[in-house]
Amino acid sequence: MASSKEPRVLLPQLKLDELLEELQARIDAARGTRDRVHSLLEAVLSVGRELDLEQALYSIVEAAAVLVDAEYAALGVISPDGRTLSAFHTVGVSDEKITEIGPYPQGHGILGELIRHPEPLRLSKISEHPASYGFPPNHPPMRSFLGVPIRVRDQVFGNLYLTEKRGGAEFDEEDESVLSTLAVAAGVAIDNARLYEDSRQRERWLLANAEITHRLMLGSERAEALDLIAERARDITGSALAAVAMPVEDTVSLTVEIAVGAGAEAHRGLVQPLDEGLMGLAYSSAEPVTSDDITRDDRIDADPQRFKGLGPAVAVPIGTGEGGMRGVVLLAREAGASLFSGKETELLQGFAGQAALAMELAERRQDAQQLAVLEDRDRIARDLHDLAIQRLFATGMTLQSAGRFIEHPKAAERVLRAVDDLDETIKIIRSTIFGLRTRDGATGSGLRSRVVRVAGEAAPVLGFAPGVRMEGLIDTDVPPEIADDVVAVLSEALTNIARHARADRADVLLTTDGREVRLRIADNGVGVPSGGRRSGLRNMTERAERSGGRLETTAPEGGGTVLDWRVPLPVA
Repeated sequence: MASSKEPRVLLPQLKLDELLEELQARIDAARGTRDRVHSLLEAVLSVGRELDLEQALYSIVEAAAVLVDAEYAALGVISPDGRTLSAFHTVGVSDEKITEIGPYPQGHGILGELIRHPEPLRLSKISEHPASYGFPPNHPPMRSFLGVPIRVRDQVFGNLYLTEKRGGAEFDEEDESVLSTLAVAAGVAIDNARLYEDSRQRERWLLANAEITHRLMLGSERAEALDLIAERARDITGSALAAVAMPVEDTVSLTVEIAVGAGAEAHRGLVQPLDEGLMGLAYSSAEPVTSDDITRDDRIDADPQRFKGLGPAVAVPIGTGEGGMRGVVLLAREAGASLFSGKETELLQGFAGQAALAMELAERRQDAQQLAVLEDRDRIARDLHDLAIQRLFATGMTLQSAGRFIEHPKAAERVLRAVDDLDETIKIIRSTIFGLRTRDGATGSGLRSRVVRVAGEAAPVLGFAPGVRMEGLIDTDVPPEIADDVVAVLSEALTNIARHARADRADVLLTTDGREVRLRIADNGVGVPSGGRRSGLRNMTERAERSGGRLETTAPEGGGTVLDWRVPLPVA
């Protein structure tokens, strides 16, 4: 029979409340982990949906601050040189506070530590790190810090910077793990946004090329096509200034024919030597030439006011170096804007190459049309010579022979007068034939080229190269006889400056609006002496008055002389 007293099992001496508290704590931790994973997944999805690069960067910063419960967050984009920050996106600091703090950081101190060593960095106190430089005035106090690099295809794109974990706590390993995971997703999102932006840019360049080709093939003037090239290039690249320069015939210079945007007036008509400036260097080398700051570039030998307020710039040749160079397009962004990247320059170069091809196709089409016209002219001239002139000549011979048999004096006189009229008609037809067979452009160089040539020839005598600007349809609107006067007046004026002015600067401006041609020559010399010889001025005045124009001479307050020679153009 069993004993009436069973042995009792002894339980551990733990209080039930403590067991329940531990269980609750683990449940809360599991829920926290679950909620954080959900938050991380939501952040990854939110970042991945953005295709606009700027908006994607802002979403990344915002998500990072929420995930690790940081009061301040920033994303610094590393510049192409890999040593500084080229852009800075922040969350938690108001615009007013940013204005008080001053310019964004360039990547020194703790921020530069992640640039030099792209590995996660977690600090309980920023001030205790050897690389800490302190904060600028008006900067909010920051103690704890967590930084993580963002990589895009094995290349460090930038860094995430988180400071001041809320509640005064420090960032822990879990925060670092979550932020590193977000950084991986951010790298994918940034890469996608870049690819999307590249595709959009290529599409815009292709549409611009198609528009230019369409205009040219419809018979648009070259000036209209160049203006379209400048406008589209400026718009697509976000530039403040765009200028297109074309080579001057039979010279070693470029003339800025089109300029749009900031300071465009100061560039139009500017003559640029091939061995100076971004445009000249790009044309002579047949390669793009860039500048980080065009106002401080030693290669720019020009009035700095022309580039006031501008910064990064690039000049790209239109065409190729194998005899296909047609000009140069210059683009300049506002001061402080981003530099022209290699990808942008590559796309711009492709655009310029396609534009050059379109211009060549249009010229070939025009040449074919002109050839057809010339062939038709040759046929007409041949028919006039072989048929009309021979018949008129035979008729004149017949009348001349018949006049011998006419006894009435007045009748004989009329017949002889008719023969003379036939001779004059034959001369007129022969002159017409010669005109039909004369090719366009066979009469010599245009006024634009002659002006540049005269200025270039005067440089050794002057001791410096005079500045030259030309505006308007110089070669088209100015007739040959007035063009000869323009060249003579310019040559005389530059000679007088070299002999008497003792100047070290001279500027030539030649303009026409279709109604008047104006030649303005200014120097910074001693001025026109009161008792000196004025034969040169008298000759210039006579040339102007002969065509109904005038010459004015003024002495600016700063010294020197300004000659203003104006002549009205004949009405077509």
